[in-house]
Amino acid sequence: MYVAVKGGEAAILATHDLIAEARRGNEAVPELAVAQIREQMGLACARVMNEGSLYDPDLAALALKQAQGDAIEAAFLMRAYRTTLPRFGSSEPVDTAQMAIRRRVSATYKDLPGGQVLGPTYDYTHRLFDFALMDGASPVAVPAAAADPLDATMPRVPDILGAEGLMEAEEPPEGDPRPFDLTREPVSFPADRDVRLQAMARGDEGFMLGLGYSVQRGYGNSHPFVGEVRVGEVSVEFVPEELGFAVDLGEITLTECQMVNQFNGTKDVPPQFTRGYGLAFGHAERKAMSMSLVDRALKAREFGEAAEYPAQQDEFVLYHSDNVEAAGFVEHLKLPHYVDFQGELELIRRIRREREQRLAGETQETQVQETQDTLPEAAE
Repeated sequence: MYVAVKGGEAAILATHDLIAEARRGNEAVPELAVAQIREQMGLACARVMNEGSLYDPDLAALALKQAQGDAIEAAFLMRAYRTTLPRFGSSEPVDTAQMAIRRRVSATYKDLPGGQVLGPTYDYTHRLFDFALMDGASPVAVPAAAADPLDATMPRVPDILGAEGLMEAEEPPEGDPRPFDLTREPVSFPADRDVRLQAMARGDEGFMLGLGYSVQRGYGNSHPFVGEVRVGEVSVEFVPEELGFAVDLGEITLTECQMVNQFNGTKDVPPQFTRGYGLAFGHAERKAMSMSLVDRALKAREFGEAAEYPAQQDEFVLYHSDNVEAAGFVEHLKLPHYVDFQGELELIRRIRREREQRLAGETQETQVQETQDTLPEAAE
């Protein structure tokens, strides 16, 4: 990202003071604590963790406070801090089939094996202001009726379809190689799916939402169904070299979406359903759903489909979904470009002078021609 590296020291220090003053706001209003942001703005923290490529709710809350709620600046802070952390290795693949479900819904099965779990969601709210929140009053909690315990087994919808042979099979590449790390290696195109999923997981939520919306509007040649969205906690395991077996490091909250799409098949592949996949830190359904829509669109070439639209072109998606890179390239325009502009200014002035001279010459020629045309008439 482009950042200012030179400037008057006094002016820069004064700017830091002004930022601190603007961040604090009216000192008569109690200051927000990081713990309050973490607990009461969990969805914003989830977005910062995703786009900052780092799972740490406390740091995400701190980044939001420091950035005055600017999600992109907060993500930049997270990424900058992430580069300072040592890397000990890669965890084992998380098993979302064993997720401790907090929310689980499907648009494909009414009687979903294991049941639908609505959980916390804004899907069924009326989008009306709750003015009681302005006074700092929390809604009165209504004691919930005793709920039946959730089923221990909640199979994922693509797994149910796969058992009937109706869903495309997904197998790791031969030899199960280590996934590509786009934070350490340069990306080349066409990009493999592991690269695409990494880029989308930390891509800007608004950009991914726009691309997913374009797919739904016909710029992707697919008709998606939400096979399943699930939110909950999963265990992260790591295998230390000195032990040789997996150690449970703790739990993280994830949102997973598997989108089901039609596929007419080919002469070698029978008609079946295909999938789009999205996985995000925290409770981030919109991000995971958008990601799954674009993931399926980016698989167009793999299914012999024409890649005609932006959401189907990996170079367009990967290069433009990173909001930290995009913000840096746009905002660097605020930095001094005095020499470049003076060159442009002088060029415009010269072109205008040449244009005025040319027009003046053309006007003079026209006047001379008109004078010559009137001379014979005057002689008669």
